[in-house]
Amino acid sequence: MCDSTPLRKDFALRDQICRASVSSMTNIAEGFGRKTDGDFAHFLDVARASVLEVESLMYIALDLKHIQQDEFDEIYRLAEETVSLIAGLTSYLRNNSRRS
Repeated sequence: MCDSTPLRKDFALRDQICRASVSSMTNIAEGFGRKTDGDFAHFLDVARASVLEVESLMYIALDLKHIQQDEFDEIYRLAEETVSLIAGLTSYLRNNSRRS
């Protein structure tokens, strides 16, 4: 998406979207490597917040006409699915903690 839209020229916004996306993935990985389910759940909360940041940034990209509505809709749908999956795993870890 970033290479084929006007977003490719907005280096600051594009970079922030990439950083937030990478942050989400790396926080999931880091949390998975922690010793307790509580620690993992904490890092999942941070990952969820990063996905929400991506959603916010996508609104900016849409408002600036860097992306089309259909691109926004697809990315937003995937982000919402990701938030839901993270929330489900977080809830499971907090309610069924096996590692302490």
